Amino acid sequence: MADGSIKKMGEVARRTMSTPALADRTILLVDDDPANIQHVREGLASHGYRFREAHDGTEALRSLREVRPDLILMDVEMPRLGGVEVCRIIKANGGEGGFGFIPVILMTARQAAGKVEGLELGADDYLVKPFDMLELSARVKSMLRLKALQDTLVEKNRELDRANKELAQKREELLALTRTDALTGLYNRRYFEERLTEEFARSTRYRSPLSLVMMDIDHFKRLNDTYGHPFGDEVLRMVARTVKGKLREVDFVARYGGEEMIALLPETGPKEALGACERVREAIASIQLEHRALDGSHQEVRCTASLGVASVPSKTLLGMEDLLRVADTCLYEAKAAGRNCVRQYQDKSPG
Repeated sequence: MADGSIKKMGEVARRTMSTPALADRTILLVDDDPANIQHVREGLASHGYRFREAHDGTEALRSLREVRPDLILMDVEMPRLGGVEVCRIIKANGGEGGFGFIPVILMTARQAAGKVEGLELGADDYLVKPFDMLELSARVKSMLRLKALQDTLVEKNRELDRANKELAQKREELLALTRTDALTGLYNRRYFEERLTEEFARSTRYRSPLSLVMMDIDHFKRLNDTYGHPFGDEVLRMVARTVKGKLREVDFVARYGGEEMIALLPETGPKEALGACERVREAIASIQLEHRALDGSHQEVRCTASLGVASVPSKTLLGMEDLLRVADTCLYEAKAAGRNCVRQYQDKSPG
């Protein structure tokens, strides 16, 4: 085959792929004269279009609600509701929640009647009767190509919107992974320190109460050594769920390291913080764990936690490091007092 023939075939193939298929497109014919509708149908019959008919504007709008045509050929002058008024309604409801984009070709027997008004209202083309059928065919093809390209653009925009939403979701998931402790599902220490900086600054600026709780599972090493690390991991997960369940949605809980957890309680003063700590401590002490040994035997296991809590504003806790330090000190005081208890920092400054 000659190179010129191959090149020509390639060009034809490219044109075929880039031109939207126009057969099977639906055209709504709106005219109060059945003879005019029949004339248009016969003139366009060879193109393989599908036709729907309406004999006035009200019937046209009813048809529009039943089926979304690809093109409307509509007479201007009709009883009850004329073509210009119907065009106004269609174009005013052209968004995705309405009719969408539907090209409209208005037809009239009067040379200039309504042409400017129709085009200003959004009619996409205008024909004066009697019109040449070849001209009508060319204009119909042009409008159907426009409709097909617009539909393609709308679908591409939808795909882009879906892709952007999926990308945003993936970003959120990735961000959550960088902020979350894989074992417990709590936030990790690095992200906790970011939030502590923000919340402490806010508390300082507005003099709003902020409490910090440090908690540690009692004798956790003994649990690990006795029952194994997989069981110890299950204890950590269960305690994490229990702590989150006993605090508010706005409270911020993180795994601070090993078996140690930490919580920020915004807008929470000393009295409320102590109450929250006692609820958490009691809930952890009520956890019923069961260890299954290799020999098939079961053993009920209990665990407890010690908690230290401190709050700002305070006359003596002037920095974020002070708040962390005294909460940690209170935690060790709770352990020294026999564990399974809460110790709270008391502001001892005068006045």
